[in-house]
Amino acid sequence: MIVCITAKGEGADAAVEPRFGRAPYFVFADTEAGTFVSVKNELVDAAGGVGPRSAQVLVDHGATILVTGQMGGNAATALKAAGIKAYSFGDAATVAQALEKYTQGGLSEIL
Repeated sequence: MIVCITAKGEGADAAVEPRFGRAPYFVFADTEAGTFVSVKNELVDAAGGVGPRSAQVLVDHGATILVTGQMGGNAATALKAAGIKAYSFGDAATVAQALEKYTQGGLSEIL
């Protein structure tokens, strides 16, 4: 399974980022392989409509789960249409902590 976690930087040790569409990075964690791939979000400074376009980035990378802080209504609609479930990272400080909390069932579903 591919889990996407919004982050301020690259890799498992990066701090989580509360904004979905304007997160500087999307870190894709393959829970079966135990690998992480960081993708710079080219939409950070875009004028508008970044939520749905960011959702497409997740689809393109095969993510079925998103762990983030918050998202706008248009992003939520796009994620839902793509079949991607979203969870709040809660008190996790890093990508690795957020992933661990998700795999242990310790995060709240927000979508």
